[in-house]
Formats: sequence, structure tokens, C-alpha cells
Amino acid sequence: MNIDPKSEKSLELKIFIFLTVFLAPILSAILVSVLGFSIWFSQILTGPPGVG
Repeated sequence: MNIDPKSEKSLELKIFIFLTVFLAPILSAILVSVLGFSIWFSQILTGPPGVG
């Protein structure tokens, strides 16, 4: 499977743009949402920090 260098560079650029513009922000938003939800849910079960 030989791909000419010009089409290979074009494919690499498309993959890079997809990763940086779409995938990284979506994954980071999901990560922050999951972390926030887990903190919120743990405070429902145990109460806010410092209460004791």
C-alpha cells in the first residue's frame, strides 16, 4: 500500500485538525464533567468538606 507523499501529508493534516479541534476539547469537557459530577455526588453522600 503505497501512498504518495502529498496525499499522506494531506491525511496527516486532516487527522491533526480533527484531534486538536474536535477530539481534545470534547474529551477534556467530558473529563471535567465526570470529575465535577463525582465531587458533587460524593458531597451528597458525605456532606461538604469541613463538616464534622
